[in-house]
Amino acid sequence: MNMTADIIVIGSGITGCAVVRELSRFHASVLVLDRESDLAEGATKANSGIVHAGYDAIPGTKKAFYNVRGANMYESLAKELGVPYRRCGALVLAFDEEDKKTIADLKARGETNGVTGLEILDRETLLKLEPNLNPEVVAALSVPTSAIVSPYEMAFALADDAALNGVRFRFDEEVVSVSKDSDGCFTVQTDKEAFCCKVLVNCAGAFGAEIHNQLSEEKLTMIHRRGQYYLLDRAAHQPFDRTVFQCPSVMGKGVLVSPTVHGNLLLGPTAEDIEDPLDTATTSSGLSDIIQKAARTWSGISTRTNITNFSGVRAHLPTDDFVVGPCEECPGYFEAIGIESPGLSSAPAIGQDLAEMIADHLSLARKEQTVPYPLPPVPFHDMTPEQREQAIQQDPLYGNIICRCEVVTEAEIRRAIRRPVGARSVDGVKRRTRAGMGRCQGGFCLPRVAAIISEETGIPLKEVTKNGGDSLLLSDTIDAFLKGGHDHE
Repeated sequence: MNMTADIIVIGSGITGCAVVRELSRFHASVLVLDRESDLAEGATKANSGIVHAGYDAIPGTKKAFYNVRGANMYESLAKELGVPYRRCGALVLAFDEEDKKTIADLKARGETNGVTGLEILDRETLLKLEPNLNPEVVAALSVPTSAIVSPYEMAFALADDAALNGVRFRFDEEVVSVSKDSDGCFTVQTDKEAFCCKVLVNCAGAFGAEIHNQLSEEKLTMIHRRGQYYLLDRAAHQPFDRTVFQCPSVMGKGVLVSPTVHGNLLLGPTAEDIEDPLDTATTSSGLSDIIQKAARTWSGISTRTNITNFSGVRAHLPTDDFVVGPCEECPGYFEAIGIESPGLSSAPAIGQDLAEMIADHLSLARKEQTVPYPLPPVPFHDMTPEQREQAIQQDPLYGNIICRCEVVTEAEIRRAIRRPVGARSVDGVKRRTRAGMGRCQGGFCLPRVAAIISEETGIPLKEVTKNGGDSLLLSDTIDAFLKGGHDHE
């Protein structure tokens, strides 16, 4: 079989995108394969969006190492790529003496990990900073370097930058087997065809252990841990300015209350171990659990402005640590497995390290120049009246509002589809532009978004999906129905 690429990366979540963006700085052919129809379709699209500072990870672990290093890379990376990011700070609340011991231990742990600015605050100070906190709070660990980001927008920008610099992406390619040939090359068989490469990189998220176990005698077991969320509507002034945690447990960092970079408020997640890594259902019991636990943080809790619920599944290993680097028993195979929280925070550093390891393995030369990443325009929603007028003069499609709730224009939707790794589904447009993310959840804009996707891509309107696969929006067109030619009859 002819060589498909020097390097194949399985998975295009935040970690895979960070890896290939760094690999695009070297002279090598790189191909990304993903089972889904778009980037960031796994845990990346459904997490808290917190850039954790690194106070929680156990010192000496890969989680601690990559968390702190990755978090310190985020601000400059977000600025370079034009991705929404805000250093809002975080609080870890204590409600009794046992909690106070826990936050003192977290402070010491964080300082060992190299986190700066950690401080224990008393009740009076806390209620001045966050008046809507439960007045029963007795103290909290203040984490001023904690931040929030849009995780999927970061993945999109990393992927676009990689694509501009030669990386190829193939979607709807479910990897069914991997093997290493006698000549040292890897064969990757998907449900459609076979690919060949010199180096294989496993960033397959929930399916990472399955790939690993086909190439290594040291078997891994993946625990699929689902987290459900409430998302409240945008508001000019949300009840909390900071991310507010309760003390963590063995199941994770617990239920949080947090602003998002787009002005929403997020409640969650739950922590439920499930069998099916694709089971992203929300349940009445899970959502009730969120309200019950979040009420301890926010005694005046209200979900009156709830606009949607969602869930994501994170990939947890029993070792409670990341697996990052080369597989010693299988030269040429590299992996990033078990990248759960703080995986988002760690991704830039993991990407940098893996790319350098791979470049060293293949003796790759670094490119003298790369194609610069063009900063995206300011979203129409955030433009001043003068900026809006100028935008409409330059492109009249800015004057056509498609999404009323989030004030997203036709120009922005068409640009999202035309990006280097552009949207091909309604949800792909939604996550790139926020069209459909508002209080009506696409009730008004969905038909027009689908029509624009069809116009831009040539995909027949009947075949435009909400989110890839079989998520078709239409059974037929109105014209066909009126002519009596609809398929379902």
